[in-house]
This record gives sequence, structure tokens and C-alpha cells, in this order.
Amino acid sequence: MTRPVGRGGSSAAPRSVDVARLAGVSQKTVSRVFNDEQYVSAEVRRRVLEAAEELGYRLNNAARALASGRTRSIGVVTLGTALYGPASLLMGIERAARDTGYALRVVNTLEGDPGGIAGAVESLLEQGVDGIVISEPIDEGIDEGEVSIHVDVPVLVLGAPPAFAGPRVVTAGVGADLLARAATEHLLDLGHVTVHHLAGPRRWFAARDRLEGWRAALAAHGRDEPPVVEGDWSASSGYAAGRELASDHDVTAVFAANDDMAIGLVRALTEAGRRVPDDVSVVGFDDIPVAAYVNPPLTTVRQPFDAVAQTGLKLLVHAIENPHAEPLLASDPPVELVVRTSTAPPPPQTIPGRERRVTSRPRGGPHEPPHSDQGPPTRL
Repeated sequence: MTRPVGRGGSSAAPRSVDVARLAGVSQKTVSRVFNDEQYVSAEVRRRVLEAAEELGYRLNNAARALASGRTRSIGVVTLGTALYGPASLLMGIERAARDTGYALRVVNTLEGDPGGIAGAVESLLEQGVDGIVISEPIDEGIDEGEVSIHVDVPVLVLGAPPAFAGPRVVTAGVGADLLARAATEHLLDLGHVTVHHLAGPRRWFAARDRLEGWRAALAAHGRDEPPVVEGDWSASSGYAAGRELASDHDVTAVFAANDDMAIGLVRALTEAGRRVPDDVSVVGFDDIPVAAYVNPPLTTVRQPFDAVAQTGLKLLVHAIENPHAEPLLASDPPVELVVRTSTAPPPPQTIPGRERRVTSRPRGGPHEPPHSDQGPPTRL
């Protein structure tokens, strides 16, 4: 095996003293940088890391773990799914972890397995992780008292109430209720009398949060709450809901709990001769990459996955490295409404005092060609 060659052509493995000499700092400073301690300036940290990279110096993580009592690793418990929301949040956690100096160990659970979270946490604790992230979006009906695992490391819970007790539990979320409220209020501000809701599965915490945000917006405006139609996050369930809603000509606005269901909904409305947005306005949730290119381009709210992951990891690392300090408080996530062309004021016949508009259009005919966003997203 070839060892890294240091400056001057030496074949000996570089040592921390070599890194200190090249960076122009003391060995103590190098140790502080590698142990991620405070009171090291960004400039000094940069010089040390660049010197270590130039020399091919690799920190002995096992030795550092013995010295500090930490493995510099964080465990993540997440649902094994390709759905956009959970997968994007996991990617955000992975990106945020790179900046913390901690390695990630991910354990996937399966929907419908009530023991999945407990087993995943047990596995991560056995690996000696310094902290755990719980990113489980589904309520498996586990009460806090039913979980027998004692979690003795800091825990970050993302987007759901913790299902177990621990000495240091911090929480962060995407603010789904606030995003849902913004989506609903956008439709009300356009003049729609009320807004129907195509919800996600009730077992999902995210679906419940979006439902509550929709209800809060209607209540704040004194509007009637129509019956909720429930889907399963898929475009096909949105299509089925659209066929149901298309027969009710009092429906002029729908807030769908995710973009996939919104896209299926638009397809069904169009096939039934209900034009979007002329007859029915539709707002989605997530801002998936294809949302700007469907016909019509979809108005939606964007989930702040990266911002939440960065904030959450900051809270967790602070709890790990400052066990006796007060926990940091999470900042409110941003609310971004991305307005495209699937929303518009309601048709005149639905507005009191306006004359009825008579239109003639072939059933299921083409819409205007798709186009990209109309300006930057609205940040509320």
C-alpha cells in the first residue's frame, strides 16, 4: 500500500505537527480544528484543513473517539420511501451533515411496522452514535409509554411529535401548516368563496398539518369548510378525486396536499370539461421539479427542506457538544408561495353581482402551451 507523500518528498505518513508547520499554527490549534472546538477563527480553520488536504493527512477517527468519548457520527431513522418529501428531507440532512464534521448512519423503516422506529433506534445506539435524527412521517400508533428504549443521546425530531422520552429532545419542522394556510389564503384572496381540500393519508403527520393549515385559513376568513377528499399522495388518487369534484360545479378552487395529486386532479378536471384555471383553480404542495412544466404550470408552495435540515442539525450538534447548556431554539422556516398559471379569480357566475359568462369550448381541448414560472416565488 502506498503511503501519502508529504512535502519534501518524504514517504512517511504526515503527522499533526506537519499540518501545524504548514498552516503556521500550533499543534494545539490543529487539535482544536480537528475536534471541532470553538474559539478557532474561520480563516485559521481554513488554513489547517487546506494544509491537511495538501499533505494527505487523515485524522484517526478511532483515536479521536477514544479521546473525546464521541464517534463523530449521527444516526438517522427515516421511512424507506421514494416519495418526494421524505426523500428530499433526507437529502437535505445529508447535505447539512457535511458542514458539521459528523458522519451519517441511516436506517430505513417500513410503513406499517410499529416496531420499526424502536428497532432502528436500538440499532443506532448499538453503533455508538452521538445523536439521532428521527424523520418518521407516519403515525404508527405508538404511545410514549409503549417504547421501552432509553435514549441517552440527544435526539432531533423532524416534523412529528416524539414517540419516546429522552434527556435531550429537540424538534424542527417544515411548517407545513403555515405553508398550507398560505396556499389556501392565496385562493381566497383571488376571490373564491371557499376552497376544497384534497388531503393526504390521515396517518401521515404531514397530511394532518396541511389539513389544519387549510382549516385555519378558512376559519380566519369566516368561510364554510367543504367535505375533505382523501388521496394517497399519488397522481392516480388525485385523478380519482378530480373525477369526483368535477361533477360539483360549486367547486372553483382546490388545495391539494402534494403536487402529484394536484397534477392528477388537473387531468381529471380537464377531461371533464372543467378548465384550469378558468373554471377551477388548483394549488399544490412541494414544488416538485416537474411542477413548472405541466399544463398549466402549477401554483404550489415550496417546502424548505435544506433550511430545516440545517437548522435541525445545528440544534442537534449543539446538544451533543454542549450537554449541560440550554437547547437552542429553532427559527421559523420560510414560507414560499410559487405562483404560476393554475390559479386565477373564480368565474364571474360564482361572484355575487357579476353577470354570467357564457363560453364555448370543445370538451377536453388543449390548454395554452406550458411555460416557466412567472417571476420569483412570493416569500411570506
